[in-house]
Amino acid sequence: MAGLEITRLPGIAKELAPDMEELVGRIYSWYVEPGHLVFPDAMREWVREKYGDIETQEIVRVTNNQTGESTLFNSVRSRRPVLTPRAEETRDLRALSAEGPFVNPLEETPADTFGRIDGDHWITAGNIAKYDYLHAVIIAKGNGPYVTTEARIADMIGVAIRWCQDANRANPRAIHPFIIWNHLWRAGASIVHSHAQVLLTHLPYAAPARLERVREEYRRRYGSDYLDDLFSVHTAVGLGLTYKSARIMANLTPRKEHEVAIIAESPRDIAPALTKVLECYHNIGVQSYNAAVYMPPLGEDGRYITWVVDRGDLHSRTSDIGGMELYAGTPIVASDPYRLMEHLMVAMPP
Repeated sequence: MAGLEITRLPGIAKELAPDMEELVGRIYSWYVEPGHLVFPDAMREWVREKYGDIETQEIVRVTNNQTGESTLFNSVRSRRPVLTPRAEETRDLRALSAEGPFVNPLEETPADTFGRIDGDHWITAGNIAKYDYLHAVIIAKGNGPYVTTEARIADMIGVAIRWCQDANRANPRAIHPFIIWNHLWRAGASIVHSHAQVLLTHLPYAAPARLERVREEYRRRYGSDYLDDLFSVHTAVGLGLTYKSARIMANLTPRKEHEVAIIAESPRDIAPALTKVLECYHNIGVQSYNAAVYMPPLGEDGRYITWVVDRGDLHSRTSDIGGMELYAGTPIVASDPYRLMEHLMVAMPP
């Protein structure tokens, strides 16, 4: 693993056994093309000190042939250092997390018509500006912006599922659950105090529905499960590992930096793996992230797929998405999944 980077992906695939190389090619395609620059004399010394010799850069584009997702990687961008938060920034976040309505949710937030779910570490509130008709906020008890223990993450997921069950009793046609966790303002959170969101609807949301269509078509065409083969491919090229009962991938077509996918057979299997991913994030200096859990309809068996992605420096004035992400449908990513995998393996040793 050490020394590998995304520019070596074509060579890694060619070294696989023929049946695995064929499976990799079934799900992924790619190109590696040089990009060229000509620097003015006045810039050359500064560029070499910061980046090395980058007049020619290898650009990698990886495409998922089954879902249509694609991502552009530039190995020069991936060399940029990731800085951990400064101590004074952490203190500021702790102070901010002790402010606002989520500090006293029973007095300062609305309840759903069917009441609240009160867990060991989290409590629900009706969202005052709803995304959809059944939408709750899951609020952390106690102050502090960070949730880092397995017990607290497991309780958050448990509270979300119990809320979905109560919401379904109130509205039986709503059967499709969805959990999102926007951590701090770079990820879209308007309140620093740690909170997640849970929704339930009678129509599945577009992204999980699209994935299910891909799985159905893949099963009809190839006779195997897309998610199983996806994990096999990631493992074969050095980007997948198993932790307890969950399968974890450093995604080959990430939406943005450091995206991880966790495949679990049960909601109980999510928390141990997600806790370790967030531990890895902390170790590499990730400050803000989005997480989402795709779940089967209530009462049905199925896979639980958790996505986690880095949303960048809290103090950056630039957005982490632009026109390529919004309209080309192809993210530009600075992190290398092989570097991410090295850190995940440290956090989750075999």
